[in-house]
Amino acid sequence: MAHSALLNVMIAAARKAARALKRDFGEVEKLQVSLKGPANFVSAADRRAEETLFQELSKARPGYGFLGEEEGHREGADKTHTWVVDPLDGTTNFLHGIPQFAISIGLERDGAVVAGLIYNPATDEMFVAEKGKGAFLNDQRIRVAARKRMLDSVVACGLPHHGRGNIALAHKETVAVQEQAAGLRRFGAAALDLAWVAAGRLDGYWERDLKPWDIAAGLILVREAGGYVSDCDGGDDPLKAGSVTAGNETIHKELLKLIKQAGTA
Repeated sequence: MAHSALLNVMIAAARKAARALKRDFGEVEKLQVSLKGPANFVSAADRRAEETLFQELSKARPGYGFLGEEEGHREGADKTHTWVVDPLDGTTNFLHGIPQFAISIGLERDGAVVAGLIYNPATDEMFVAEKGKGAFLNDQRIRVAARKRMLDSVVACGLPHHGRGNIALAHKETVAVQEQAAGLRRFGAAALDLAWVAAGRLDGYWERDLKPWDIAAGLILVREAGGYVSDCDGGDDPLKAGSVTAGNETIHKELLKLIKQAGTA
């Protein structure tokens, strides 16, 4: 299918950054047995990928702002547009040789996300969406799942770990959802969780303690696939709130209800 000029810019940047990430991912397994481990190597790979994305996107769209995980916010002359980028979402998976990681690129225009791309170099799955034009996986149109009952649904979540997040609250929320859902999953890459909701592989997903670059691209993917996305309190600005809940209309509403009940229990 023919993409817009904007999506072509995003796809080209992602593929260029992905080439180095794929090579680096192939090296990680060899480093697992070293005394120092691969952590420093992966951190360098992350920074290299972000710089490649910055250079490619800036070359194609001079003046756009850039918000990245590694270097933070870089202001541009054009104050209405900002790239919101995670060069390696799922770093811990990457570090351990688990092929569940992604490049995530969102574009904000006047504070609203208007385009998104999520690409897993390990599986060559490219998810893209543009406002008003639908969501696609490798050029095939995708839609959120149609299931209406939590009892039939597989739901993904985030789990806080040492030094990050409210573990006690997470326990309450996961128990509340486990008691109602057909299955609960933790994959470790927020962008891909949202992409999989958009593709109908997951019926729902929620997570707290996220950053804008974790959410931006996935937010528009889910909405363009016919789904609903909010923060974990039902608010309409997950990027600002730092939490996300997603699914079709019914499952999204049910997830919000369950996690709210868990929080007040």
